[in-house]
Amino acid sequence: MFVINKSTNSIESLNRKSFSELGFKERAHLQEWIAGNPEALGEKLLIIQKEFSDFSETNERLDLLALDKSGNLVIIENKLDDSGKDVTWQALKYASYCSTLVKEEIRSIFQAYLDSTLPGKNAVDMLKEFYDDEDYSEIVLNQRMTQRIILVAANFRKEVTSTVLWLMNFKIQAQCFKATPYELNQQVFLTLEQIIPTKDAQDYVISMTNKAQEEITTEVEVKARHKIRLKFWAEFLKSIKRKSPLFQNSNATKDHWLVAGGSGITYVNFNLVITKTDASVQLTFGRTSQAENKTLFDALALHKTEIESTFGEPLVWERMEEKKSSRVSYYKNGLNYFNEEEWGDIILFLIEYVNKLEKSVRKFFPEIKAALAASIKDIQEPLEEQ
Repeated sequence: MFVINKSTNSIESLNRKSFSELGFKERAHLQEWIAGNPEALGEKLLIIQKEFSDFSETNERLDLLALDKSGNLVIIENKLDDSGKDVTWQALKYASYCSTLVKEEIRSIFQAYLDSTLPGKNAVDMLKEFYDDEDYSEIVLNQRMTQRIILVAANFRKEVTSTVLWLMNFKIQAQCFKATPYELNQQVFLTLEQIIPTKDAQDYVISMTNKAQEEITTEVEVKARHKIRLKFWAEFLKSIKRKSPLFQNSNATKDHWLVAGGSGITYVNFNLVITKTDASVQLTFGRTSQAENKTLFDALALHKTEIESTFGEPLVWERMEEKKSSRVSYYKNGLNYFNEEEWGDIILFLIEYVNKLEKSVRKFFPEIKAALAASIKDIQEPLEEQ
Protein backbone atom coordinates (compact mmCIF):
# COMPACT_ATOMS: atom_id res chain seq x y z
CA MET A 1 0.00 0.00 0.00
CA PHE A 2 1.18 3.49 -0.85
CA VAL A 3 0.27 7.00 0.24
CA ILE A 4 0.16 9.75 -2.39
CA ASN A 5 2.12 12.93 -1.74
CA LYS A 6 0.42 15.60 -3.84
CA SER A 7 3.04 18.29 -3.21
CA THR A 8 5.88 16.14 -4.55
CA ASN A 9 3.72 14.15 -6.97
CA SER A 10 5.06 10.92 -5.58
CA ILE A 11 3.98 7.89 -3.62
CA GLU A 12 5.44 6.60 -0.41
CA SER A 13 5.27 2.99 0.71
CA LEU A 14 3.50 2.20 3.96
CA ASN A 15 5.23 -0.23 6.25
CA ARG A 16 3.37 -3.49 6.51
CA LYS A 17 3.19 -4.63 10.12
CA SER A 18 1.92 -7.58 12.10
CA PHE A 19 -0.77 -7.15 14.71
CA SER A 20 1.57 -8.46 17.38
CA GLU A 21 4.22 -5.86 16.45
CA LEU A 22 1.67 -3.12 16.99
CA GLY A 23 0.40 -4.63 20.23
CA PHE A 24 -3.11 -5.34 18.95
CA LYS A 25 -5.20 -8.18 20.39
CA GLU A 26 -7.90 -10.28 18.74
CA ARG A 27 -10.80 -9.60 21.12
CA ALA A 28 -9.82 -6.16 22.38
CA HIS A 29 -9.06 -4.71 18.98
CA LEU A 30 -9.81 -6.56 15.71
CA GLN A 31 -13.12 -7.88 17.00
CA GLU A 32 -14.17 -4.44 18.25
CA TRP A 33 -13.20 -2.74 14.99
CA ILE A 34 -15.41 -5.09 12.98
CA ALA A 35 -18.25 -4.94 15.50
CA GLY A 36 -18.17 -1.15 15.34
CA ASN A 37 -18.03 -1.00 11.55
CA PRO A 38 -19.15 -4.29 9.98
CA GLU A 39 -19.42 -2.64 6.55
CA ALA A 40 -15.64 -2.98 6.47
CA LEU A 41 -16.46 -6.52 5.29
CA GLY A 42 -17.97 -5.14 2.12
CA GLU A 43 -21.70 -5.27 2.88
CA LYS A 44 -24.30 -4.11 5.35
CA LEU A 45 -24.33 -6.40 8.37
CA LEU A 46 -26.14 -6.08 11.68
CA ILE A 47 -24.04 -7.33 14.61
CA ILE A 48 -26.39 -9.07 17.04
CA GLN A 49 -23.93 -10.56 19.54
CA LYS A 50 -20.27 -10.75 20.57
CA GLU A 51 -18.61 -13.71 22.25
CA PHE A 52 -21.83 -15.67 21.87
CA SER A 53 -21.80 -18.81 24.00
CA ASP A 54 -25.44 -19.76 24.58
CA PHE A 55 -25.08 -23.16 22.96
CA SER A 56 -26.51 -26.13 24.82
CA GLU A 57 -24.02 -28.49 26.44
CA THR A 58 -20.93 -26.52 25.37
CA ASN A 59 -19.10 -23.43 26.57
CA GLU A 60 -17.60 -22.57 23.18
CA ARG A 61 -17.80 -18.94 22.06
CA LEU A 62 -18.06 -17.55 18.57
CA ASP A 63 -16.51 -14.14 18.00
CA LEU A 64 -19.26 -12.22 16.25
CA LEU A 65 -22.78 -13.14 15.20
CA ALA A 66 -24.48 -10.99 12.58
CA LEU A 67 -27.43 -10.83 10.19
CA ASP A 68 -27.18 -9.90 6.54
CA LYS A 69 -29.78 -8.10 4.43
CA SER A 70 -31.29 -11.42 3.33
CA GLY A 71 -32.01 -12.55 6.89
CA ASN A 72 -29.13 -15.02 6.97
CA LEU A 73 -27.06 -15.55 10.11
CA VAL A 74 -23.39 -14.72 9.57
CA ILE A 75 -20.77 -16.35 11.78
CA ILE A 76 -17.63 -14.17 11.91
CA GLU A 77 -14.43 -15.70 13.27
CA ASN A 78 -11.39 -13.46 13.76
CA LYS A 79 -7.74 -14.41 14.02
CA LEU A 80 -4.75 -12.08 14.11
CA ASP A 81 -1.47 -12.85 12.35
CA ASP A 82 -2.18 -16.54 11.72
CA SER A 83 -5.49 -18.22 10.96
CA GLY A 84 -4.39 -21.42 12.65
CA LYS A 85 -5.45 -24.73 11.14
CA ASP A 86 -8.71 -25.28 13.05
CA VAL A 87 -10.64 -22.07 12.34
CA THR A 88 -12.73 -23.66 9.57
CA TRP A 89 -13.78 -26.49 11.85
CA GLN A 90 -14.63 -23.99 14.59
CA ALA A 91 -16.77 -21.89 12.26
CA LEU A 92 -18.57 -24.95 10.90
CA LYS A 93 -19.43 -26.05 14.44
CA TYR A 94 -20.80 -22.62 15.27
CA ALA A 95 -22.80 -22.52 12.02
CA SER A 96 -24.33 -25.89 12.87
CA TYR A 97 -25.19 -24.70 16.39
CA CYS A 98 -26.79 -21.52 15.01
CA SER A 99 -28.74 -23.35 12.31
CA THR A 100 -31.42 -24.29 14.84
CA LEU A 101 -32.05 -20.76 16.12
CA VAL A 102 -35.60 -19.55 15.50
CA LYS A 103 -36.68 -15.97 15.02
CA GLU A 104 -37.65 -15.34 18.65
CA GLU A 105 -34.33 -16.74 19.88
CA ILE A 106 -32.47 -14.44 17.50
CA ARG A 107 -34.46 -11.44 18.73
CA SER A 108 -33.69 -12.41 22.33
CA ILE A 109 -29.97 -12.80 21.58
CA PHE A 110 -29.93 -9.39 19.91
CA GLN A 111 -31.82 -7.77 22.77
CA ALA A 112 -29.30 -9.11 25.28
CA TYR A 113 -26.51 -7.62 23.17
CA LEU A 114 -28.26 -4.25 23.00
CA ASP A 115 -28.88 -4.26 26.76
CA SER A 116 -25.14 -4.57 27.36
CA THR A 117 -23.94 -2.20 24.63
CA LEU A 118 -26.77 0.24 23.89
CA PRO A 119 -29.15 0.28 26.89
CA GLY A 120 -32.64 1.39 26.00
CA LYS A 121 -32.53 0.18 22.40
CA ASN A 122 -35.19 -2.29 21.29
CA ALA A 123 -34.25 -5.31 19.19
CA VAL A 124 -37.51 -5.36 17.23
CA ASP A 125 -37.17 -1.69 16.31
CA MET A 126 -33.54 -2.18 15.26
CA LEU A 127 -34.45 -5.20 13.13
CA LYS A 128 -37.27 -3.29 11.44
CA GLU A 129 -34.90 -0.43 10.70
CA PHE A 130 -32.22 -2.75 9.30
CA TYR A 131 -34.76 -4.43 7.04
CA ASP A 132 -36.03 -1.12 5.62
CA ASP A 133 -39.01 -0.71 7.98
CA GLU A 134 -40.54 -4.05 7.04
CA ASP A 135 -43.16 -5.22 9.52
CA TYR A 136 -41.48 -7.43 12.13
CA SER A 137 -44.04 -10.21 11.60
CA GLU A 138 -42.98 -10.45 7.95
CA ILE A 139 -39.22 -10.49 8.53
CA VAL A 140 -37.82 -13.97 7.83
CA LEU A 141 -34.63 -14.94 9.65
CA ASN A 142 -32.27 -17.91 9.51
CA GLN A 143 -33.98 -20.06 6.94
CA ARG A 144 -32.80 -23.62 6.50
CA MET A 145 -29.27 -24.05 5.09
CA THR A 146 -28.60 -20.30 4.75
CA GLN A 147 -25.98 -19.78 7.46
CA ARG A 148 -22.83 -17.98 6.29
CA ILE A 149 -19.22 -18.00 7.48
CA ILE A 150 -16.72 -15.13 7.35
CA LEU A 151 -13.11 -15.74 8.42
CA VAL A 152 -10.76 -12.83 9.10
CA ALA A 153 -6.97 -13.13 9.54
CA ALA A 154 -3.71 -11.59 8.41
CA ASN A 155 -2.51 -14.89 6.96
CA PHE A 156 -4.45 -18.03 6.06
CA ARG A 157 -2.95 -21.46 6.18
CA LYS A 158 -3.38 -23.74 3.18
CA GLU A 159 -5.48 -26.13 5.29
CA VAL A 160 -8.01 -23.32 5.75
CA THR A 161 -8.17 -21.96 2.20
CA SER A 162 -8.35 -25.44 0.69
CA THR A 163 -11.21 -26.43 3.01
CA VAL A 164 -13.15 -23.21 2.36
CA LEU A 165 -12.87 -23.66 -1.41
CA TRP A 166 -14.05 -27.27 -1.09
CA LEU A 167 -17.00 -26.30 1.13
CA MET A 168 -18.16 -23.80 -1.46
CA ASN A 169 -18.83 -26.69 -3.85
CA PHE A 170 -21.63 -27.69 -1.49
CA LYS A 171 -23.26 -24.24 -1.47
CA ILE A 172 -21.86 -23.35 1.95
CA GLN A 173 -21.41 -19.59 1.86
CA ALA A 174 -17.90 -18.98 3.17
CA GLN A 175 -15.56 -16.01 2.72
CA CYS A 176 -12.00 -15.25 3.78
CA PHE A 177 -10.83 -11.68 4.45
CA LYS A 178 -7.14 -10.84 4.70
CA ALA A 179 -6.60 -8.21 7.41
CA THR A 180 -3.38 -6.25 6.99
CA PRO A 181 -2.17 -3.42 9.27
CA TYR A 182 0.18 -0.72 7.97
CA GLU A 183 2.05 2.10 9.69
CA LEU A 184 3.29 5.50 8.49
CA ASN A 185 4.51 8.34 10.68
CA GLN A 186 2.94 6.77 13.77
CA GLN A 187 -0.41 6.47 12.00
CA VAL A 188 -1.83 2.96 11.64
CA PHE A 189 -3.94 1.82 8.69
CA LEU A 190 -5.95 -1.37 8.11
CA THR A 191 -7.06 -3.08 4.91
CA LEU A 192 -9.64 -5.86 4.78
CA GLU A 193 -9.41 -7.64 1.45
CA GLN A 194 -11.74 -10.45 0.42
CA ILE A 195 -9.50 -13.17 -0.97
CA ILE A 196 -11.94 -16.12 -1.14
CA PRO A 197 -13.83 -15.86 -3.31
CA THR A 198 -12.12 -12.88 -4.91
CA LYS A 199 -14.57 -10.01 -5.14
CA ASP A 200 -14.42 -9.71 -8.92
CA ALA A 201 -15.03 -13.43 -9.40
CA GLN A 202 -17.61 -13.89 -6.65
CA ASP A 203 -20.68 -14.03 -8.89
CA TYR A 204 -18.91 -16.46 -11.23
CA VAL A 205 -17.78 -18.67 -8.34
CA ILE A 206 -21.30 -18.73 -6.92
CA SER A 207 -22.79 -19.66 -10.29
CA MET A 208 -20.21 -22.43 -10.73
CA THR A 209 -20.93 -23.64 -7.20
CA ASN A 210 -24.65 -23.74 -7.98
CA LYS A 211 -23.91 -25.67 -11.15
CA ALA A 212 -21.69 -28.15 -9.31
CA GLN A 213 -24.31 -28.67 -6.63
CA GLU A 214 -27.02 -29.13 -9.26
CA GLU A 215 -24.87 -31.74 -10.98
CA ILE A 216 -24.31 -33.58 -7.69
CA THR A 217 -28.03 -33.50 -6.93
CA THR A 218 -28.88 -34.66 -10.44
CA GLU A 219 -26.37 -37.51 -10.25
CA VAL A 220 -27.87 -38.70 -6.95
CA GLU A 221 -31.39 -38.50 -8.38
CA VAL A 222 -30.39 -40.39 -11.53
CA LYS A 223 -28.80 -43.18 -9.48
CA ALA A 224 -31.95 -43.40 -7.35
CA ARG A 225 -34.13 -43.61 -10.47
CA HIS A 226 -31.95 -46.34 -11.93
CA LYS A 227 -32.19 -48.38 -8.74
CA ILE A 228 -35.99 -48.04 -8.65
CA ARG A 229 -36.37 -49.01 -12.32
CA LEU A 230 -34.17 -52.10 -11.97
CA LYS A 231 -36.27 -53.26 -9.05
CA PHE A 232 -39.57 -52.48 -10.82
CA TRP A 233 -38.68 -54.32 -14.03
CA ALA A 234 -37.45 -57.32 -12.04
CA GLU A 235 -40.86 -57.48 -10.36
CA PHE A 236 -42.60 -57.05 -13.71
CA LEU A 237 -40.62 -59.86 -15.36
CA LYS A 238 -41.47 -62.21 -12.50
CA SER A 239 -45.15 -61.37 -12.89
CA ILE A 240 -45.36 -61.77 -16.69
CA LYS A 241 -44.00 -65.32 -16.66
CA ARG A 242 -46.70 -67.76 -17.83
CA LYS A 243 -48.97 -64.80 -18.69
CA SER A 244 -47.47 -63.82 -22.06
CA PRO A 245 -44.97 -65.09 -24.61
CA LEU A 246 -43.54 -61.58 -24.74
CA PHE A 247 -40.56 -60.42 -22.64
CA GLN A 248 -39.49 -63.97 -21.76
CA ASN A 249 -35.94 -63.21 -22.88
CA SER A 250 -35.83 -59.68 -21.49
CA ASN A 251 -33.74 -58.57 -18.52
CA ALA A 252 -34.39 -55.88 -15.92
CA THR A 253 -32.98 -52.53 -17.01
CA LYS A 254 -32.24 -49.11 -15.53
CA ASP A 255 -34.11 -47.46 -18.43
CA HIS A 256 -37.70 -46.27 -18.19
CA TRP A 257 -38.67 -48.60 -21.02
CA LEU A 258 -38.50 -52.35 -21.66
CA VAL A 259 -38.31 -53.82 -25.17
CA ALA A 260 -39.43 -57.18 -26.56
CA GLY A 261 -39.47 -58.61 -30.06
CA GLY A 262 -42.24 -60.92 -31.18
CA SER A 263 -43.42 -59.26 -34.37
CA GLY A 264 -41.24 -61.35 -36.67
CA ILE A 265 -39.92 -58.14 -38.25
CA THR A 266 -36.53 -56.75 -37.26
CA TYR A 267 -36.77 -53.57 -35.14
CA VAL A 268 -40.55 -53.73 -34.93
CA ASN A 269 -40.94 -54.22 -31.20
CA PHE A 270 -43.36 -54.17 -28.32
CA ASN A 271 -42.31 -51.53 -25.78
CA LEU A 272 -43.40 -50.84 -22.23
CA VAL A 273 -42.81 -47.31 -20.89
CA ILE A 274 -43.12 -46.00 -17.33
CA THR A 275 -42.88 -42.39 -16.12
CA LYS A 276 -43.81 -40.33 -13.06
CA THR A 277 -47.20 -39.56 -14.60
CA ASP A 278 -48.26 -42.51 -16.75
CA ALA A 279 -47.54 -45.94 -18.17
CA SER A 280 -47.96 -47.11 -21.75
CA VAL A 281 -47.76 -50.11 -24.06
CA GLN A 282 -46.44 -49.52 -27.56
CA LEU A 283 -45.76 -51.13 -30.89
CA THR A 284 -42.76 -49.27 -32.30
CA PHE A 285 -41.34 -49.18 -35.81
CA GLY A 286 -37.65 -48.44 -35.29
CA ARG A 287 -35.79 -49.54 -38.40
CA THR A 288 -32.91 -47.36 -39.60
CA SER A 289 -34.85 -46.26 -42.68
CA GLN A 290 -37.54 -43.65 -42.13
CA ALA A 291 -39.29 -44.69 -45.35
CA GLU A 292 -39.47 -48.31 -44.23
CA ASN A 293 -40.97 -47.34 -40.88
CA LYS A 294 -43.62 -45.20 -42.56
CA THR A 295 -44.45 -48.03 -44.98
CA LEU A 296 -44.94 -50.47 -42.11
CA PHE A 297 -46.98 -47.97 -40.10
CA ASP A 298 -49.22 -47.06 -43.05
CA ALA A 299 -49.84 -50.70 -43.90
CA LEU A 300 -50.94 -51.39 -40.34
CA ALA A 301 -53.02 -48.19 -40.12
CA LEU A 302 -55.22 -49.49 -42.96
CA HIS A 303 -56.69 -51.83 -40.34
CA LYS A 304 -57.07 -49.24 -37.57
CA THR A 305 -60.81 -49.80 -37.09
CA GLU A 306 -60.50 -53.58 -36.76
CA ILE A 307 -57.44 -53.33 -34.51
CA GLU A 308 -59.11 -50.90 -32.11
CA SER A 309 -62.28 -53.00 -32.09
CA THR A 310 -60.26 -56.06 -31.04
CA PHE A 311 -58.22 -54.02 -28.55
CA GLY A 312 -61.37 -52.54 -27.01
CA GLU A 313 -60.05 -48.97 -26.70
CA PRO A 314 -58.94 -46.15 -29.04
CA LEU A 315 -55.20 -46.24 -29.68
CA VAL A 316 -52.78 -43.38 -30.28
CA TRP A 317 -51.44 -43.62 -33.84
CA GLU A 318 -48.24 -41.60 -34.17
CA ARG A 319 -46.76 -41.58 -37.66
CA MET A 320 -44.40 -38.77 -36.59
CA GLU A 321 -43.67 -37.26 -40.00
CA GLU A 322 -40.43 -35.51 -39.03
CA LYS A 323 -38.97 -38.42 -37.09
CA LYS A 324 -37.45 -41.66 -38.24
CA SER A 325 -39.65 -43.92 -36.12
CA SER A 326 -43.41 -44.39 -35.76
CA ARG A 327 -45.53 -46.04 -33.10
CA VAL A 328 -48.96 -47.16 -31.95
CA SER A 329 -49.60 -46.65 -28.22
CA TYR A 330 -52.06 -46.95 -25.39
CA TYR A 331 -51.54 -44.81 -22.26
CA LYS A 332 -52.91 -44.82 -18.76
CA ASN A 333 -52.43 -41.59 -16.83
CA GLY A 334 -52.10 -41.23 -13.07
CA LEU A 335 -49.54 -44.02 -12.59
CA ASN A 336 -46.22 -43.19 -10.93
CA TYR A 337 -43.56 -45.90 -10.72
CA PHE A 338 -41.73 -43.91 -8.00
CA ASN A 339 -44.56 -44.90 -5.66
CA GLU A 340 -43.91 -48.56 -4.88
CA GLU A 341 -47.47 -48.96 -3.61
CA GLU A 342 -48.65 -48.46 -7.21
CA TRP A 343 -46.42 -51.13 -8.69
CA GLY A 344 -49.09 -53.82 -8.53
CA ASP A 345 -51.54 -51.70 -10.52
CA ILE A 346 -48.88 -50.66 -13.04
CA ILE A 347 -47.74 -54.25 -13.61
CA LEU A 348 -51.32 -55.49 -14.06
CA PHE A 349 -51.99 -52.71 -16.58
CA LEU A 350 -48.83 -53.42 -18.58
CA ILE A 351 -49.42 -57.18 -18.76
CA GLU A 352 -53.11 -56.90 -19.66
CA TYR A 353 -52.72 -54.25 -22.31
CA VAL A 354 -49.51 -55.44 -23.98
CA ASN A 355 -51.25 -58.80 -24.41
CA LYS A 356 -54.29 -57.03 -25.88
CA LEU A 357 -52.08 -55.03 -28.23
CA GLU A 358 -50.17 -58.09 -29.36
CA LYS A 359 -53.41 -60.00 -29.99
CA SER A 360 -54.92 -57.07 -31.92
CA VAL A 361 -52.04 -56.55 -34.37
CA ARG A 362 -50.42 -59.98 -34.77
CA LYS A 363 -52.66 -61.19 -37.61
CA PHE A 364 -51.53 -58.24 -39.72
CA PHE A 365 -47.78 -58.80 -39.40
CA PRO A 366 -47.48 -61.00 -42.53
CA GLU A 367 -49.34 -58.36 -44.53
CA ILE A 368 -47.21 -55.38 -43.40
CA LYS A 369 -44.05 -57.44 -43.93
CA ALA A 370 -45.17 -58.09 -47.50
CA ALA A 371 -45.90 -54.38 -47.98
CA LEU A 372 -42.37 -53.56 -46.87
CA ALA A 373 -40.83 -56.17 -49.18
CA ALA A 374 -42.82 -54.80 -52.11
CA SER A 375 -41.75 -51.21 -51.44
CA ILE A 376 -38.01 -51.75 -51.51
CA LYS A 377 -35.66 -53.49 -53.93
CA ASP A 378 -32.55 -53.71 -51.74
CA ILE A 379 -33.35 -54.38 -48.10
CA GLN A 380 -30.59 -52.86 -46.01
CA GLU A 381 -31.61 -54.68 -42.83
CA PRO A 382 -32.83 -58.24 -42.30
CA LEU A 383 -36.56 -58.36 -42.84
CA GLU A 384 -37.14 -60.95 -40.18
CA GLU A 385 -35.95 -61.11 -36.59
CA GLN A 386 -32.90 -63.29 -36.12
